[in-house]
Amino acid sequence: MENHKIRSIIGKTLLWIALSGTVALIIAAFYQASSFYLLIALPLIIITAVGYDRFQSKHAVLRNYPVIGRLRYFFESIRPEMRQYFFESELDGKPFNRRQRSIVYQRAKNERETVAFGMQVDPYLQGYEWVSHSIYPKKLTKTDLRVKVGSKDCTQPYDMSILNIGAMSFGALSKTAIMSLSHGAKLNGFAHNTGEGGISPHHVKGGGDLIWQIGTGYFGCRDNDGNFDASLFQKNSRRTYVKMIEIKLSQGAKPGHGGILPAAKNTPEIAEIRNVVAGTTVISPPAHSTFNDALGLMHFVEQLRKLSDGKPIGFKLCVGSRNEFTDICKAMIETGITPDFITIDGAEGGTGAAPLEYTDYVGMPLMDALAFVSESLTKFGLRGQIKILASGKIITGFDIMKALALGADACYSARGMMMALGCIQALKCDSGKCPVGIATQDKSLFKGIDVTDKKHRVANFHKNTIHATVELMEACGFATPEHINPESFHRRIDTTKTMNFKEIYFNGSRDQDLKSKAQLSRNKEQELMFSA
Repeated sequence: MENHKIRSIIGKTLLWIALSGTVALIIAAFYQASSFYLLIALPLIIITAVGYDRFQSKHAVLRNYPVIGRLRYFFESIRPEMRQYFFESELDGKPFNRRQRSIVYQRAKNERETVAFGMQVDPYLQGYEWVSHSIYPKKLTKTDLRVKVGSKDCTQPYDMSILNIGAMSFGALSKTAIMSLSHGAKLNGFAHNTGEGGISPHHVKGGGDLIWQIGTGYFGCRDNDGNFDASLFQKNSRRTYVKMIEIKLSQGAKPGHGGILPAAKNTPEIAEIRNVVAGTTVISPPAHSTFNDALGLMHFVEQLRKLSDGKPIGFKLCVGSRNEFTDICKAMIETGITPDFITIDGAEGGTGAAPLEYTDYVGMPLMDALAFVSESLTKFGLRGQIKILASGKIITGFDIMKALALGADACYSARGMMMALGCIQALKCDSGKCPVGIATQDKSLFKGIDVTDKKHRVANFHKNTIHATVELMEACGFATPEHINPESFHRRIDTTKTMNFKEIYFNGSRDQDLKSKAQLSRNKEQELMFSA
């Protein structure tokens, strides 16, 4: 132990000498010292720094190879940037490849979004997906694609765009990012999910429609002990800009784990909004304290519907145990209480901070989950009463149509909207040092976001993505979103075999679901004819 302390003291002394020498060298250079002295000083500083590395005991590589070891750590620090800017191809980057990011940037900026010379993906590789077009394209008469959310017990249904801003809290995102998203939602008439961090003034300033998410921390409707406060919920839920309320059961990127707000992002302003202590890491509980089973969830849905004066109430989950979701369906039948919507968050969904095991290995992927939930609701005769929202790596018109084909009625995009704001996929969301000022509370960084410009980019991304969806629907012969079907979507299973989505994901109950959606579509068309 004494030996270790002595080595540590010697190492630190040498480091201070090296730093002092560097400062002296800079000062000398400032006063135009002769190059002779500089040549003498530089080797001395290098030798001193090497001496520090020899005496320190934390890093074996530096101790054994002082100079090469320093180079190793330097290149490791710039590895993500080197890979992204110099080595990755158009189809390599993760979670989103360069081509996916580029289409978001182009649509957000209203720039040319065509590609030249043909496809870059190999259509004969396992996993390749495509949609069947029609030689008799349709012309959609209604291009503002929307769905009405609200069951028989809902007195204030909401007419929702099929593409909306996914759940991202103020705290995970900066105030300028939140304001830009809210303004963008207002400009193009789509909804903005608050995330579980509660409703902040920055969500309200833009004037967009809000979907208020209630997580296990009950931020925005909690008492001093962290329990659900019914009177506070009633007050906030009845605000005119709150259009729907979403109970968060779990999140695709970390199902079974509470939300995480790192201490670096927990500013006094955020702490006041959430009613927590500033400067501390806030981890929401994994489970709700208000209920602990399916029946309790249904009664909580009913309670929130009454407190909010009849607004649409739903819940969000990443599907884990199929039996647990089946129990929820049974509870709906037993109580006669149904949510107005269910949000399905795929395991591929994003987050600002999550343990690696949860992000990579827990939860059901979106397409499997959508098919299962749609099929389950159909089996119990509930599908016609409940809308399904999809979330998880949805950024293009093709992504939207795949989700709709598997049972979704509308979609969220979170990281797509972040890229519309200027996210460069630096993968530093959990550090508080987001270089573009989106996922940070550092004023020197988030002041770089010009709300007056970014709000238009958010609106443009939504507008152009909906336009791309409409064009794709027309090419495939789909007159309405309800006509999008899984038989039209295909996946290559191996080099010689392909299957459509119905064959992959459904066992037959989807037929009844499609008939139900088609009948709803026909009813809508008849209503329009009679009203005309």
